[in-house]
Amino acid sequence: MKKKVKNKTRFRLKLLSFIIILLVGTIITSVYKDLMQVLNNKNEIALLNNKYNSLLHEEESLQSEITKLQDNDYVARYAREKYLYTLPNEIIIKLPTNEE
Repeated sequence: MKKKVKNKTRFRLKLLSFIIILLVGTIITSVYKDLMQVLNNKNEIALLNNKYNSLLHEEESLQSEITKLQDNDYVARYAREKYLYTLPNEIIIKLPTNEE
């Protein structure tokens, strides 16, 4: 009879150990997945912040360009330099630059 009780106790102990190991493994896996998701989100936040900052810089540049283009003298000078427009009796001599 004692042997039967010992076998039942051993079986229960093995079953309980298996269940505990299974639960611990599940918890560790879940924590690992959550941790990886947090790290991925932090990386994505950093990338998006960089993109946001570059877009802000671009917006400032475009706002500056809008302000400049509202000035008639700037527009005339810009058109003359960029598109080689001339005033009457004016000759344009284009000098080579390092960019070409």
